[in-house]
Amino acid sequence: MIKQFIDKLMGKTPKSSKPHFGRRTEVPASVHGIDPNLVDERAINVTRTLQQAGFEAYVVGGAVRDLLLGLRPKDFDVATNATPEQVKGLFRRAFIIGRRFRIVHVVYGRGRDNEVIEVSTFRAHLDNVAAEQVKGNERTSKRQLEGMQHAVDSSGRVLRDNVWGPQDEDATRRDFTVNAMYYDPESQIVVDYHGGIQDAKKRVLRMIGDPVARYREDPVRIIRAVRFAAKLSPLGFKLEAKTAKPLTTSAALLADVPQSRLFDEMLKLLQTGHALASIAQLKNLELATGIYPLLDVVVERADSAFVQVALADTDRRVGEGKPVAPSFLLACVLWADVREGWAKRLARKEHPHPALQDAIDEVFDARIGDVSGRGKLAADMREIWMMQPRFEKRVGSTPFGLVEQPRFRAGFDFLRLRADIDEVDIRLADWWQEFSMASDAEREDLVQAAKAEQQASQAAKPRVRRAPRPEGAPAPAESRPAADAEGSEDGAVKKRRRRRRKPGAAGDQAGDGGSAA
Repeated sequence: MIKQFIDKLMGKTPKSSKPHFGRRTEVPASVHGIDPNLVDERAINVTRTLQQAGFEAYVVGGAVRDLLLGLRPKDFDVATNATPEQVKGLFRRAFIIGRRFRIVHVVYGRGRDNEVIEVSTFRAHLDNVAAEQVKGNERTSKRQLEGMQHAVDSSGRVLRDNVWGPQDEDATRRDFTVNAMYYDPESQIVVDYHGGIQDAKKRVLRMIGDPVARYREDPVRIIRAVRFAAKLSPLGFKLEAKTAKPLTTSAALLADVPQSRLFDEMLKLLQTGHALASIAQLKNLELATGIYPLLDVVVERADSAFVQVALADTDRRVGEGKPVAPSFLLACVLWADVREGWAKRLARKEHPHPALQDAIDEVFDARIGDVSGRGKLAADMREIWMMQPRFEKRVGSTPFGLVEQPRFRAGFDFLRLRADIDEVDIRLADWWQEFSMASDAEREDLVQAAKAEQQASQAAKPRVRRAPRPEGAPAPAESRPAADAEGSEDGAVKKRRRRRRKPGAAGDQAGDGGSAA
């Protein structure tokens, strides 16, 4: 009895007990009411191809949930009893990806118009006691894990899971009941093992199995719970009390999750169209701090004017089907740090351009670290920030060169948000908006108008008059004749002539054919 009590506290499953895999329920179209016109033709093609080859195949997960709610899913996933190799062999453009979870990406179209249907194989349920135990985490145990089909660490976290199993076990492996349903586009039947349809009708987010044990298996489910609660809250969904209660105490488990995975999950929270709602859920569930350092900064600054308009703008763009870039949102979140560091350096009379670069480097070291690999993400953020002082220059050739930069649109959108909170003059953002859309002739006129405006502004500034020099006081040094000036016979001072250097003479920066700096 004592051992059973301790095992229960530790979240262990007794060897003699068999996990409950639910009961298969087939729900016809007359009951679930899914509109088949909302199902993507490419997802139908994948399931049909697999079924014609003799395999089971269903649309699965969040797509089925959205279809039940009358929504058109943005992504479609397929689950099958075919192995990744068997799936790959049935499609011309299919790629096996992943090491921890091996799945197949079936690709339709090319370039920006491509669509990926993700196909996963039914997986067996993992028993923490029966599974092989290894020490350490995924990063330190790669060699130990080689050759293993599945393993969990000493805390119960799943490290590798490529054991195929039947559909009922695959359903039990999934997180929420509303994400564990299977839809067959051919027969239009929904297969439900854990009451997902009823929970969808009641607008309840309920974890399958014991929430404490499920969070221990994969701590990232904590973040997924927040994300789904935020996404579905406008539709009236709420986390079930038993599912929500262990979230705060289980958050410490995230310390063992690789930083790169946490970074990706943070971006999903902020870039799936529900950033503001996700932050509200984090605060409501007492998870505002401790998940990931950069996410802590986002939540902390979410009420500031600039970050708030950036989050709202991201949600708007996702809702309109427009692309969003993590570099832009993170540049908005960390702009206060860059601006502060830049101002301090300018106060020390440092040159503006290198001062801004140094401020950016300081922010990267303090906030970003090595998660982004200092690759494209960091390069794009740097470009957005470095453009901001260049927007102040609207004369000469600067505007023509700036508008041709690959990241001009991101830099301009950043400027527009700054204008929205009155950090810069709205007229500056309007000028660049007009300039970016104008013809070459119109751009010339805009530059000339900006030049005239600049000259008028300078002329309007009051001139500083010098105090009159007292009678008999010596002239300023710069107005006195040079000591080595040549004198004429009548005492007049002659100016020394400066010799003009011939083009191509020694010492000329362009003399060797190169351009001057």
